[in-house]
Formats: sequence, C-alpha cells, structure tokens
Amino acid sequence: MTILDEIIRYKKHEELPRRKQEREPAMVRAEAALASPPQDFVAALRAGRGRSGVALIAEVKRASPSKGLLRHRFDPLELAEIYARGGAAAISVLTDARYFQGRLNYLSDIKKHLAVLRLKRQPPLLRKDFIFDPYQVYEARAAGADALLLIAAVLKDEELADLLALTRKLGMAALIEVHTRAELERVLPLQPRLVGVNNRNLHDFSVNLDTCIELRQYVPAEVCFVAESGIHSAADVARLASEGIDAILVGEALVRAKDVGRKVRELAG
Repeated sequence: MTILDEIIRYKKHEELPRRKQEREPAMVRAEAALASPPQDFVAALRAGRGRSGVALIAEVKRASPSKGLLRHRFDPLELAEIYARGGAAAISVLTDARYFQGRLNYLSDIKKHLAVLRLKRQPPLLRKDFIFDPYQVYEARAAGADALLLIAAVLKDEELADLLALTRKLGMAALIEVHTRAELERVLPLQPRLVGVNNRNLHDFSVNLDTCIELRQYVPAEVCFVAESGIHSAADVARLASEGIDAILVGEALVRAKDVGRKVRELAG
C-alpha cells in the first residue's frame, strides 16, 4: 500500500465520518451559503504575474509525509501575511491534520487576518487537501476558500465531474491536479479553467521538474497551467516561464527559508 492509498483510506473510513458527526452536513451547507462571495482565483493568477510572467501560489505548510516537520516555528497567520506582502498572487492552505499537520480553521483565520490588514490586493485562498466527498467542498466554502484542490489520481471520472460541478456551483475554482498524460486526458473534457501538474510522484514521492514541462504542450493556452512541487529558485521559475507555465505552487522552499519574505519576492518576481 502506498502513502496515498493510506491517506485516502484513513480519510474515507475514519476522518470524514467523524467530521460529519461533529458538524452535521446540513449545518456545513448552511454555513457555506452564508459565507462571503469567493474571489475569482484564476483571474487573480492572471493578474498577479511577476516580472517573470509566472504567478506564485504560496503555501502555508507545516509538514509532509515524505519530509516530516518542515518548519518548527510555525505561525500560519504570519506566513500568510508575509506571502501577501511579498507578492504572492494566491495562498494555498494545507488543511490535512494527520499527515501534513494542517487545520481547516487556518483558512478562516487567514482570511480574517488578511482582511484586517486592508492590503491593496488580498490574495485568494486555496484549500489543499484530499477531497473526494461533497461535504469537503461545502466545508471549504464555509471556511472561506476561494478554490480547492481536486486530485485526478484519487477520483473516478464521475466523482471528479460531480465535485467540479459542485465547486463551480458554489462559485469556487478547482485546481485539478494531474501527474500523467493519461490523467490529463481524463480531465480536459471537463473544460477546466485551472490545471496543475504535480512534479512529485504521489506513490514514491520522487520529484522531476520535467513532468510539468512535458505535459504543458497538451493543455490549451486558455487554461491556466500551474506547476507544483520541486520549485526552489528563481532559475527554476525562469525555466518554467520559458516553457509557458502560468503559475507555480510552492510550499517547502518557502517555509524552510531562513528569510521567508526574501524567498517569496525571489519566486514571485
């Protein structure tokens, strides 16, 4: 069994049933309906490109299954503020607790914190988690997410289509993540606005930056294309920009940096 299989099994059979008992689905749907309208995530990426022409989605991330604890002094609000002030076009928030030490309430807390700062431009928020049930989509909207992640590798075609339709109905964007051309061919008929290619193999956690470059040619220009994982430097960003990548999602390189603000400015251009 791979770590991905383990994560999905745990979430389906233990975490999600417990969450539904703690907060009934009807309550979560009601909270989602009362949430403030979401920002246009894709438009924010298009408008938030730096000098390189690539927009940065900066990730609030404390740990990972492959690397363990990434940041000992972890303050999600402080990180989000540094990201916003440093030029990130959007912010990704890991909400998985067991494997990434995230929390769902980080989303709502960050949204409130950034609103108080009265920034000229408030980056929209992406819920980063392993989403497979409509309940999680409503949870994301109720917590203030403007977008969420859907991973093609863990969803059947019908599940992916249904979750994407619900996401759109609630006004959010879906970053649909793929790892292979076969997965991409399953996704493109759904006419996505946003596609991400994860350079990290979710089965063995190896990373290859060429993965997203090889798949870029198969994605229409009007679809916002996001490269995920394995991006550490301005040189990486320049390389991806030259290949027509629209945006990058970066977590580890930021949270491990000694000077987070400086690293944000480097990658955001």
